[in-house]
Amino acid sequence: MSTTEIFLIAMAIIFTIPYLIWRFCNTDYYAPLVVVQIITGILLGPGIMGKLFPDYYSFVFNPAVIQPLNGIAWWSVMVFVWIAGIELDLKKVWQHRRESGITAGLALGAPLVLGSVAAIGLLAFDGWMGPKASTWQFVLGVGMACAVTALPILILLMEKLEILREPIGQRILRYASMDDVAIWGVLALILMDWQRVGKQAGFLLAFALASIGFRRFMAWLPERDRWYVGLIWLTICAFGADWSGLHYMVGAFLAGAIMDARWFDQKQMDGLRHNVLLVVMPVFFLSTGLRTNWTVGGMAVFLAAALLLVASVSGKLIGVRIAGKILKWPVKEAAVIGWLLQTKALIMIIFVNILLDKNLITSETFTALLLMAIASTMLTVPVVAPMLQRFREIIARAA
Repeated sequence: MSTTEIFLIAMAIIFTIPYLIWRFCNTDYYAPLVVVQIITGILLGPGIMGKLFPDYYSFVFNPAVIQPLNGIAWWSVMVFVWIAGIELDLKKVWQHRRESGITAGLALGAPLVLGSVAAIGLLAFDGWMGPKASTWQFVLGVGMACAVTALPILILLMEKLEILREPIGQRILRYASMDDVAIWGVLALILMDWQRVGKQAGFLLAFALASIGFRRFMAWLPERDRWYVGLIWLTICAFGADWSGLHYMVGAFLAGAIMDARWFDQKQMDGLRHNVLLVVMPVFFLSTGLRTNWTVGGMAVFLAAALLLVASVSGKLIGVRIAGKILKWPVKEAAVIGWLLQTKALIMIIFVNILLDKNLITSETFTALLLMAIASTMLTVPVVAPMLQRFREIIARAA
């Protein structure tokens, strides 16, 4: 077969298998289609399908096919992160800065500390820290992976729970938005190459100056042109960040973060996010699955994932509970917020992909973190839905 034909077979597998599992196994309550796609990517990876059917695996996912799949994955995730940056509403965060700062800070800080402790525990064994990582980079990277909240998945789950447009839903979005900014800031610190710090400082300075002119230009443009110009801006920023030694994903987020959501029609923005998730992000999930590894032993990877899951979930719940005591929330309200903010999936997977790209973690650590993200996300709706049914009065309570 030609490379084109094998590529199309791979694309058919990527889209068909997750859809069939999601639709016929009725997984939507526990695992939305996005989560099923991530799980399928792991199943199709070298650790499972590659070992069960090595000849078939090497035939379909050969280097000539992987290369274009990786290109699609890179672009899809850049656009997705760019949209997430655009949708950050820091003005609302500023209006409620005390409450948002306390909650977001503790919701990020507590799991970061517990995740870092878990990472220190992993350092006692070989095979977890990447070859180019300093100890502090590995510990901080794994700790931050435990602290991440996946804003796009959180939106999807709150829509499912019918609380997205309610006061509690809008409050949770503010907390998650602040954590999003912190996540990318910490990532930039982790990726800081002190041998190329001049390049990175030059990129950040050039970006800051260019952003002033870009914002004025975008405000002047008619709306129909803003989408196209925004994508040009995305590619320039992603290139500059990657060239300077940060990562193209940091550039993609920065490109969106300095843009205003009000420049665009909200329905079109929602439609673009939906179409990116539908049309190209499944390729990213597959490429993520292809990077999983079980070399240190399947049981060791699962134990590491369980340790990281406990650190992540308990850290979020403890952090939000402390915030609730400071802000005088009911215990049940803090529990609902904590469980929703511990949602992982997409953003954490993007985060750890970058750590793997930079050789700061190994494929085994990546696999454990991926399993933790899936379990974390699958816990959310089954835990929160019954709580909301029992405590309906907290839904409408404003900050």
